[in-house]
Amino acid sequence: MREISFSEATLEAMAEEMERDERVFVMGEDIARQGGIFGQFKGLPQKFGTDRVRDTPISETAIVGAGVGAALAGMRPVVDMHFADFITVCMDEVVNQMAKIRYMFGGQCTVPVVLRAPDGIIRSAAAQHSQTLESWFLHVPGLKVVIPSNPADAKGLLKSAIRSDDPVLYFEHKALFPTKGPVPEGEHLVPIGKANIVRPGSDVTIVSYSMMLHRTVEAAAQLAERGIEAEIIDLRTISPIDFETINASLAKTHRLLIVHEAVKTGGVGAEIAARVAEENLDLLDAPIVRLGAPYVPIPFSPNLEKFVKITADDVTLAASKLCE
Repeated sequence: MREISFSEATLEAMAEEMERDERVFVMGEDIARQGGIFGQFKGLPQKFGTDRVRDTPISETAIVGAGVGAALAGMRPVVDMHFADFITVCMDEVVNQMAKIRYMFGGQCTVPVVLRAPDGIIRSAAAQHSQTLESWFLHVPGLKVVIPSNPADAKGLLKSAIRSDDPVLYFEHKALFPTKGPVPEGEHLVPIGKANIVRPGSDVTIVSYSMMLHRTVEAAAQLAERGIEAEIIDLRTISPIDFETINASLAKTHRLLIVHEAVKTGGVGAEIAARVAEENLDLLDAPIVRLGAPYVPIPFSPNLEKFVKITADDVTLAASKLCE
């Protein structure tokens, strides 16, 4: 199988879906003129024209609002946020409009919008360009939230998101854009709501996603040298969370560690821990452990930024203590 980058995989998904369905179009800041701030839309305007690859004014509220309106009129828009942090500007359109319209109209309409949101810590982008905000939208009924960790899932989840009749937030970690991996050519769909067991194991379940999934894989190799076999689950979808896969793993390992880049307080790990404790406490032989960023804004200083990142050594240490 050929290997392409995460960014190329999303570009391929966009091109395939735009060729398949003429209702699919994309809009955002600098995507036609520049090809996207990370080059993830390069070549699309030349292939599909600027009617379907549209540059917009710098107004996130207008971009998402226009996307919602276009979806209600029968189109299937993909809107780009430049940085996930900028979703804060258009929260009314996302939380009060996009998420609720189908419910408020009794299911008489659909809102097939994909909101692409590059997130995560990268090269001292500082407090307003480095956040991972996926847990905010786990709290909002009516939204689906996906967050791939590799090029194949990036392609498959984006194609599934575009075909969804419900609004989907598609978080893509900026540091993953250049990473390469095997990606199927042509039709490749990854189902929304289905986690993936990346590595089977019997001693501890480690649940993660996006960039931190790679840190857990590194940690699993270190743990294996200590005689600890970790089962690693890549969530891939944050809403809905695949608790069936998590619980099946816990039935084997009886220990749970959750790892994410976002702030630990109120994060996805908190929701998973609460649900497992409420419904499957009898599966556990030890307290649930969460690893996430400390409760501070992301620092600009490289020397300080490294202190908010979770490393493979952090995961190894936490899992080792959990298995003592």
